[in-house]
Amino acid sequence: MVKETNLQDNVDRVFEIFRKSVNTLSASLAPRETGEVKSIHSGIARISGLPGVGYQELVRFPSDIYGIAMDLKEDEVGVVLLGDDALLKAGDDVKRTGRTLDVPVGEALLGRVINPIGNPVDGKAAIAYAERLPVERPAPAIMHRAPINKPLQTGIKVVDAMIPIGRGQRELILGDRQTGKTAIGIDTILNQRGKDVICVYCAIGQRAAAVAQTIARLEEHEAMNYTVVVVTDGNDPAGLQYIAPYAATSIAEYFMERGRDVLIVYDDLTKHARAYREMSLLLQRPPGREAFPGDIFYLHSRLLERSTHLNDERGGGSLTALPIVETEAQNMSAYIPTNLISITDGQLYLSPKLFGLGILPAVDVGRSVSRVGGKAQWKVFRKLAGTLKLTYAQFEELESFARFGARLDEDTRKRMEHGRRIRLSLIQSELHPLSAGAQVLVLLALKHHLMDKIPEENMQEAQDELYTAADSLPGNLTARVFEQGDLNAEDEEALLERVRFVLDKFLLHKTTDISI
Repeated sequence: MVKETNLQDNVDRVFEIFRKSVNTLSASLAPRETGEVKSIHSGIARISGLPGVGYQELVRFPSDIYGIAMDLKEDEVGVVLLGDDALLKAGDDVKRTGRTLDVPVGEALLGRVINPIGNPVDGKAAIAYAERLPVERPAPAIMHRAPINKPLQTGIKVVDAMIPIGRGQRELILGDRQTGKTAIGIDTILNQRGKDVICVYCAIGQRAAAVAQTIARLEEHEAMNYTVVVVTDGNDPAGLQYIAPYAATSIAEYFMERGRDVLIVYDDLTKHARAYREMSLLLQRPPGREAFPGDIFYLHSRLLERSTHLNDERGGGSLTALPIVETEAQNMSAYIPTNLISITDGQLYLSPKLFGLGILPAVDVGRSVSRVGGKAQWKVFRKLAGTLKLTYAQFEELESFARFGARLDEDTRKRMEHGRRIRLSLIQSELHPLSAGAQVLVLLALKHHLMDKIPEENMQEAQDELYTAADSLPGNLTARVFEQGDLNAEDEEALLERVRFVLDKFLLHKTTDISI
């Protein structure tokens, strides 16, 4: 009897739960727009339906493929696909997502290799992100920005001395193919080790083998600990290549808005412009100069305007951009290079002629300029390298004049010898960025003409000795020079004494050769 009572109680309890659920149930209808694929061709899908879709809204196809609505017409929508169009066919359903494309951000991305959508491509575990940001974001307002007042050391002598870059600056790297453009960006990333700078490397349409080699170099030098790599290779759809730099910038902005200093390298924006041109022509937009669409300038200006130095009220973070662009036959006046030159705050031009002569990095000092970095350059660099660019330019003019076989007076010969030593001093191996102390000793030796009597074949050995001496400088001396940012007469004399001691044996070596 007791068992029957317990069973009846349980049945009553279950029915009471059902009764409450039925009473509280309220059915609601929500409209949902669904379109249909009319045609697919070369990464572009034509969609019928979706009357309420917005510009750049993310839409979803079967097989978990997404696309961006880029061409809104009265009777159809042109969608740029972000995945393999071979998996889709005419007649497939398309659904709105009601949002624009976003990308995961945060500390979890450090050391990872991802695609522009945020999916890992390094074979490691899924990324445990806590936040997502839209790939297209407005640039910081003018009143939220602050002047650039701190240098971003690249570790490359010719850049830090004569074409300095400040934190928050946009410095264009341009030159023909195979002249070392990517090497400058990678060396700059390697030099940020231990400097509390987050780095983002964005590869756009690069060969997969070249990207793999770059990642291997970053891992070899332990740079992946503070670097995020965003990758699209040449086989990826044009849509992925188009959004890659914007996604990478959103990842960098996350750190900048939290008061961090960030460096981003876009490699390269020539391929980015070509991907956008391909998309625009397939969307039947009218072509302009070099078949690029009319808004090609806005494509890159809205990207690079996001790089800046925020004021203290906004956290004081900075985003420094090193966009890379490829020229053809040294033509700096082509459409995309001139656009980017006018957008950025200076450029590093790499000369194929210098590259062929073995003068690496092949930076053409006469065609390179930094419109901002000099104001952020350390005073010690300004003091030692203030006239270096002019002296080197004068040497190049004298060298071209001397080729005609003209007889040179003693003063001109001294200038020629000094100029050759400057050129040899600026040569630097790839993947070996130098500390600020090592650069200061070399610049000090050049300023006081201490290398002019060293045989040219011994210049590299002499510089290596100076690099070693820089590592053993007293800590209080380097603190005064670099923390205070100035070089007083007493400290300069102490450094000069160290430089003379190091170079003395090379001068003696030349004297012995002459006596023989």
